[in-house]
Amino acid sequence: MASKIGVYFDQQNIGGGIDANALVAIVQQKWGGLAPVVKAYPVLADAVADIEADIQANELDGVLICGGSPRSDWEIYQFGSVQVERVNLLEQVVHAIADAEMRMQVAVDYVNMGVVKLQKSNVPDSAAIETVKRVLVVGGGWTGLNAALEAARTGYEVVLVEKAKTLGGKAVNMPRTSPLSAPWTELSDCGLEGKIAAVQADKLITVYTGSTIAKVSGQPGDFTVSITTPSGAVEVKIGAAVLATGWVPLADKYLECMGLGKSDKVTHMGAFAAKMLSGQVNAKRIAFVLDTTMAEEFAAAQAAEAPAEAEAAPAPGKQAEEELETPKFVKEDLECLRHLRYSNAVNSVAAVRMANLYCEKMDDAAQVFILYKDMTIPGILERFYKNMQNRLGIMMTKADVTDIRENGDHMTVECKNTLLGMDFDLDVDMVVLPTGIVPTTAKEAVMQFDYRQGPDFPDLGLFDGFTDSNYICFPYETRRTGVYAAGCVRQPMTMDQCQEDASGAVLKAIQCIEAADHGVAVHPRSGDTSYPVFNFVRCTQCKRCTEECPFGALDDDEKGTPKPNPARCRRCGTCFGACPERVISFANYNIDQIGSMIREVEVPKDFRTFGPRILILACENDAYPAMDMAAMRNKPWSPYVRIIPVRCLGSVNAIWVSDAMSKGFDGVMLMGCKYGDDYQCHFVKGSEICNRRKENIAETLNRLGVEPERVEQFELAIDEYDKVPGMIDAFVEHIMRMGPNPFKGM
Repeated sequence: MASKIGVYFDQQNIGGGIDANALVAIVQQKWGGLAPVVKAYPVLADAVADIEADIQANELDGVLICGGSPRSDWEIYQFGSVQVERVNLLEQVVHAIADAEMRMQVAVDYVNMGVVKLQKSNVPDSAAIETVKRVLVVGGGWTGLNAALEAARTGYEVVLVEKAKTLGGKAVNMPRTSPLSAPWTELSDCGLEGKIAAVQADKLITVYTGSTIAKVSGQPGDFTVSITTPSGAVEVKIGAAVLATGWVPLADKYLECMGLGKSDKVTHMGAFAAKMLSGQVNAKRIAFVLDTTMAEEFAAAQAAEAPAEAEAAPAPGKQAEEELETPKFVKEDLECLRHLRYSNAVNSVAAVRMANLYCEKMDDAAQVFILYKDMTIPGILERFYKNMQNRLGIMMTKADVTDIRENGDHMTVECKNTLLGMDFDLDVDMVVLPTGIVPTTAKEAVMQFDYRQGPDFPDLGLFDGFTDSNYICFPYETRRTGVYAAGCVRQPMTMDQCQEDASGAVLKAIQCIEAADHGVAVHPRSGDTSYPVFNFVRCTQCKRCTEECPFGALDDDEKGTPKPNPARCRRCGTCFGACPERVISFANYNIDQIGSMIREVEVPKDFRTFGPRILILACENDAYPAMDMAAMRNKPWSPYVRIIPVRCLGSVNAIWVSDAMSKGFDGVMLMGCKYGDDYQCHFVKGSEICNRRKENIAETLNRLGVEPERVEQFELAIDEYDKVPGMIDAFVEHIMRMGPNPFKGM
């Protein structure tokens, strides 16, 4: 704990909105010997040398910087092992509080909270481990081959595991693909054979074909992987893994109403590529149909008529193929059909590519029609699409495909609302439907984790089997730290995107190994040296921490006692938010620390004269930055709130709400990321967990005679800063109508 703290005010970043010298006097009077150095500088960034001198002369073990947001200029104020905390007087006081008199009261509260936070904080011990400089690549298709080569180029050893007997994956059906390089207008040679040869010749790469992962145990930097090979079991040590296991096609049942599986004249794009390569396609007229509205409407109609008990069936992403044979649809099937929409960009490019290839194969004697609802061409491949629009033998039109039926020796596709300005029936020899790209992780536990939470990536019902932990902010990262997804197991991609994705995932894997070597977190709290510490004497083995950890960082023994794996931990604090006995803490983020900050706020007893006091616990990833941005855009809010950033709403312990109510706070706002269908939580399910815990908080408040409506949770994306003042002011008005906390003044 910091016992000698230097408090420094940055007058430039306070902007004249607060009397810094008055704050200096207040801090000196209140904190005395705990803060032997209290100074104000015109430009604090120019006084770093003075701060370092003060640290030496006064043996300071804590430095409190009072000025701008902790989200800016953090790299300036680094003083070795001396703890540094920031008090945000610029954005969340000067810019946010319009009333000049109230502004000083708010500033005093924040500075006092900052001093207490340092007083209750310790320097974390090192969690560094001896790491293994080796990367596992699971999957030997296009993405996996590129990942293995990229990792080897960095000097890391690579173990490549492929389930099939040969390398190449689905790319073997694509000797020519959509453009992979400039000028991005013509088909590219895949170069798959060269990739395979390069992998097999590289001395840093060990390849196991016809092999699967039997078990993964350990933690980033020091995983042990058991591999089942044709020659027997093999055990290897790795530091991190790249998951490149690709995809499987959506079950035929979902497109059966469009003829798939019922007529040999109807196929999907994934199967068409293999048939064309093997010479099994000799049609003169082919229709590529990208509009799947028929299938979606058919499934929706059946699901609406399905009995209620049918909706209790397991999600299709975890069912075996044989369980999907009966073409009866329930609610979960509608979710599975989303794979078709997710795959539209890949299918759009594939339709253009294969149409071109087939015209070449038939020496321009074929006619190919591309009928689309939405033609989605990603990025620079627009050049390829525009070039193919002029290709002889290819005709493209927007159309609503309302029926596909067998008509003697040919197929008839009914088209409405076309770009030609007329409805028509198109007679063709073959119909090619889109392929729904379903990640392999939706069908099987590819990695076989030896974790307390099971062998699979956790199924949260939000990702349809895809493994990303946050698409918006953290591409490649899965919900198992140290395992990074690339290619179509992460999201549907074209081959150029898969190639780039492989490089990104490899860089993440290497970053993870290096971070474990230094004992720091990789993401999203990059460089954080803290990790959860357990007081096992008081642990009741309730298992809440192990069950609620979003990343499987905690195993347990036969009694249920948690077994931490620090390198798996992403430092969100969800475990100590879950713990009813409060036996879990971080050295620099703990229950007592936040509780002490809450108790440090000056809460007036006279509600009507001086107004309410409302605590805001704001997640540091979305809500807190949104507040900063709102203030910087001159969008002020009520002076009655006091804001404490938390790592995640999942870390909020009910005791903090009790502390606030006992102190006399009149309300508590829990502001965090969005969850549910519009999921954006950086720690996967922190906001969702907090919402569940709020029910328990409500029960506690009812027993205390305090209205549960005094505690509310709010969802806020980082770019919704314009909503911040309205949210805060509306809640303040709500509390004003309710009146004072019954505990106020007690």
